[in-house]
Amino acid sequence: MPNFAYKARNNAGKLIAGTLVAESAQTVAQTLNSRGLIPIAIEAAKDDADLLKRFTYWRALQSININDLILFSRQMYSLTKAGVSLIRAINSLADSSRNIAMRHTLQGVARKLEAGQSLSQAMSQHGRIFPLLLVSIVNVGETTGGLEQAFWQISRYLEREKETQNRIKSALRYPSMVIVAISVAMVIVNIYVIPAFKGVFDKMGAELPWQTRMLMAISDFSVHYWPHIVFCLLAVLVVVRKYISTPEGIKQWHWLLLKIPAVGGIIERATMERFSRSFAMVLDAGVPLIQGIAIVSRAVGNEYIGAKLHRMRIGIEKGDSISRMARSIGLFPPLVIQMIMVGEESGNIGEMLQEVADFYEGEIDVDLKNLSSVIEPFLIIVIGIMVLGLALGIFLPMWDLSTNMHR
Repeated sequence: MPNFAYKARNNAGKLIAGTLVAESAQTVAQTLNSRGLIPIAIEAAKDDADLLKRFTYWRALQSININDLILFSRQMYSLTKAGVSLIRAINSLADSSRNIAMRHTLQGVARKLEAGQSLSQAMSQHGRIFPLLLVSIVNVGETTGGLEQAFWQISRYLEREKETQNRIKSALRYPSMVIVAISVAMVIVNIYVIPAFKGVFDKMGAELPWQTRMLMAISDFSVHYWPHIVFCLLAVLVVVRKYISTPEGIKQWHWLLLKIPAVGGIIERATMERFSRSFAMVLDAGVPLIQGIAIVSRAVGNEYIGAKLHRMRIGIEKGDSISRMARSIGLFPPLVIQMIMVGEESGNIGEMLQEVADFYEGEIDVDLKNLSSVIEPFLIIVIGIMVLGLALGIFLPMWDLSTNMHR
């Protein structure tokens, strides 16, 4: 955050000068007013921070993850339940935070609280750290007077979300390592192994089969034009990342993720579990139905599914039931739609959505257990093709040369 130099007068008319770290000059003025000071001049101070400090702050900001939010929610639940004031609680968490970006953010939230803003308003201005779903639950907790219950709900939700993420990462770790190892092996063979055999074949002047000539051509191209290959790969990466940063691009990318064999189904069910559990949480917290779908559709982590949920919200706004719209968007299986219908009829849609989340969680567990057995044959086929290519292109000509020499 930028640093501002200010001049102000206190109630006695004494001139006071200093600096404040804030998002804007308006925030500085609000903070000074809350301290009983009348601002005279506020301007951006010269930034003396070196590149290392900026890089350190950027790294700290990027490192903030779900664990930090879980810890924040737990601590806020304990402090608000104990009756500690919000400003004092936020300042205490800022002082104890080991992450410099989190510390600065919490200090900024505390300053906004001192300026008269609500906690949800102050947190909403730090969207990089506090998701919309979290801010919305805090807003409901402030409105209903149950802020400590809101933080308890958030911590429980984030803990379940972390468990799901850890299960998926654990299941994908082995195939990811195998794919990386295969890629590295292919690069080494192309750059070092095949050129060594090429020298042997050139000395012998043997007539090589087309498989070997193809391997040699690929290896020569890789060795002589590797800067061009790296440049093209980087260019493609930049173009793809730029396209993905657009609304339509990120939607296409998330749709593509759902179409990956074996893995796409797990991603889809994990997203629907997140939707069901978070939607149940916002309904239980007292958020209106339409507003809850709007919030959750932006918090599921998949823009393609979020767009379908947005279409579901529009249908409900026009008077359709939740179950009919859930059937029309084509995301929920019939069993889940029946559970949603029961929730509508009983007036307890939140409890039914929790059941839906548990249903998806069970399916994810089964899929993750079977993931290795699904991916392993594919990996074996890839490795087999590599070995077969090397055998036909390298070892078969050497065998023929050895046979001819012994005749």
